[in-house]
Amino acid sequence: MSGLPAVTQRDPMKVGDENAQTHSTAFYYDLGSPYAYLAAERISRLFSEAELSQPEWRPILLGALFKWFGRSSWMLSPDRDARMQEVELRARDYGLQPFRWPDPGPANTLYAMRVATYAKSIGRSVSFALAAFRQAFAGGRDLTEPDNVAIAAAACELHPNAIAKGAASESVRLRLRQETEGAAEAGVRGVPSVLVGERVFWGDDQLEKAVAAAVAER
Repeated sequence: MSGLPAVTQRDPMKVGDENAQTHSTAFYYDLGSPYAYLAAERISRLFSEAELSQPEWRPILLGALFKWFGRSSWMLSPDRDARMQEVELRARDYGLQPFRWPDPGPANTLYAMRVATYAKSIGRSVSFALAAFRQAFAGGRDLTEPDNVAIAAAACELHPNAIAKGAASESVRLRLRQETEGAAEAGVRGVPSVLVGERVFWGDDQLEKAVAAAVAER
């Protein structure tokens, strides 16, 4: 495939170097997905409350999954307005900032996801992903613009030159493609998805089930 908040009120952006942790679960996301944003804001807290190790955050390309499984974005469907309302209501119910939709939507997140892959390689996956998600869906900024990606990177102390060089490297491009292919082969059809063992829990509304499955496997 090519082209490819709060028992302790702890902000998951302050979680340490995730490369130093041991993972038994994986959280798959694309920065262009509003549902993945909703899940990203909740998942660290839910795992902490269950006294579980944090999942590994794995950036993948949702557009490539669409091609792999012959699907398309709901933002291009007749259900677009209803789904947007649903997302806004969920954000409010979760106590998040008022939802702001970036334009255009759906966005081409290839560059942003390459930066996310680079951030993961240096142990900044969680902090960068949350900063970028908040730029997009709390700030309404278009992540197809490199400057907006750089603002998110700066929030977790990543230099603009470093992320640009990292995103352009062949190793990062290959890694993102491999992660996306691996996700598809594991049965991940969309984001957000949580992989617990061999079980895939797809959707923001499946997080609690994923946590329960992880508890059962502990």
